[in-house]
Amino acid sequence: MNATSGSAANDPAKRLSQYRARIEAAKVYDVAIISALEAAPRLSQRLGNRVLLKREDQQGVHSFKLRGAYNKIAQLSEAERARGVIAASAGNHAQGVALAARRLGLNAWIVMPRTTPQVKVDAVRALGGKAILHGDAYDDAYEHARALVAEKGMTMIHPYDDPDVIAGQGTIAREILEQCGDLDAVFVPVGGGGLLAGVAAWIKAVRPSIQVIAVEPADSDCFAAAMRAGRRVTLPQVGLFADGVAVRQIGEEPFRVARHCVDACVQVSVDELCAAIRDAFYENRSLPEPAGALAIAGIKRWVAEHNVKGKTLAGIVSGANLNFDRLRHIAERAELGDDAEMLLAVTIPEQPGAYKQFLKHLGKRAITEFNYRYGSSEAAQIFVGLHISGGAEPRQALLAALTEAGYTVVDMSHNEVAKEHVRFMVGGRSPGLENERLFRFEFPERPGAALAFINAIGARWNISLFHYRNHGAANGRVLCGLQVPKSQWAECRKSLDALGYAYVEESDNPAYRMFLGTQG
Repeated sequence: MNATSGSAANDPAKRLSQYRARIEAAKVYDVAIISALEAAPRLSQRLGNRVLLKREDQQGVHSFKLRGAYNKIAQLSEAERARGVIAASAGNHAQGVALAARRLGLNAWIVMPRTTPQVKVDAVRALGGKAILHGDAYDDAYEHARALVAEKGMTMIHPYDDPDVIAGQGTIAREILEQCGDLDAVFVPVGGGGLLAGVAAWIKAVRPSIQVIAVEPADSDCFAAAMRAGRRVTLPQVGLFADGVAVRQIGEEPFRVARHCVDACVQVSVDELCAAIRDAFYENRSLPEPAGALAIAGIKRWVAEHNVKGKTLAGIVSGANLNFDRLRHIAERAELGDDAEMLLAVTIPEQPGAYKQFLKHLGKRAITEFNYRYGSSEAAQIFVGLHISGGAEPRQALLAALTEAGYTVVDMSHNEVAKEHVRFMVGGRSPGLENERLFRFEFPERPGAALAFINAIGARWNISLFHYRNHGAANGRVLCGLQVPKSQWAECRKSLDALGYAYVEESDNPAYRMFLGTQG
């Protein structure tokens, strides 16, 4: 849909002037609040810049999308209102449409991909919208919505490719400039481009010296791809972690506007998004969804890549409709997103005392994970996670030191298979392994705890299985297999009791017997 006509269609300056007028006239505050522009002191200190967060997650539907939806629906004719509205959305636009329709007394049908988080589906229904689940991505839902428009005569409320929707989203930029007069850059998350186009149009019309930086997931970068090609392109597929921006092609009108107004594009990884969600929680105890945390991740990457110091940087936290069951994955990947955790696959000798020697080489570094299962009598393959900071230099120094000590080491920190699967699959049966007993321990969590544990056990009995993960709790938890001949069992129990750690023998546990034991 075109926002301009005549010569203005090919004149960026006239287009910006028209959008400025649209944004000034936008009807959003019947449903939207002027969201806070909050200081982020932790991020500011870490990054050496003044970081501000525009809290669109504070809106009634926990997303900016109600602005554009309401602005569009409020301007429909009486005849259009009587026929009702329909939208295709991964969730946040859906809630905005449902809320706007309820406020104005309209029927609203929302077509949503089957991959939409349940929290968003439930929210649409709670607002009185009819949720229709169809397809696996936004494009599938959109095509189905178009078919329903043709069949039912309802009005399509597009989530981003509409001038009135874009103008509604642009009110965010108007608020930002009213809330902070001294800005150097604004970071904007991008999916279909409605938010980006609205924000960029206002800023470049009012304060063109402020940089507008688009932020996308690396696996859903439809705007960056279009900028590189000089035209809109369709991605063959998109990542679904940041479901709110999982769009294969930038919108026609958003691209027409944004291509002349955006100064740069930044792509971030899933791990960086997880770290950004954690950063938001530490700042203000909020939990943005992955798409909602894009701007935070983009600020961090931009500062690191360009060595930016002493600037005032604003990021739009665009939504917080997060499924609770995703928190486990987010927490596990956040440290990797900040390069604060290192995953190593290491080969050590299969002999008593080898663990102790290896842990001495690690020194006082905090161990986040330690996985091992007996495989052969010659060598042991272990999978270890370490908390490490300071960038690439300490990581390379550790790899060099371990290699010099004679260990075969492979850095798995950026290996997706290792991060997503292998770290949880280390184990299995070990046929022929004799006299194994399994124990579950708890011990006070502190740096060096794993080494202290190994020292306490001593080198008398061979460790045949070892699994430890840092859970962020006061007590560390270890699953440990020891090869203890029957004649030495009483002595072993006496040694374990002397440790002073709470422990339980799990040799008869059915999970051990079925999946890890030496026999079924």
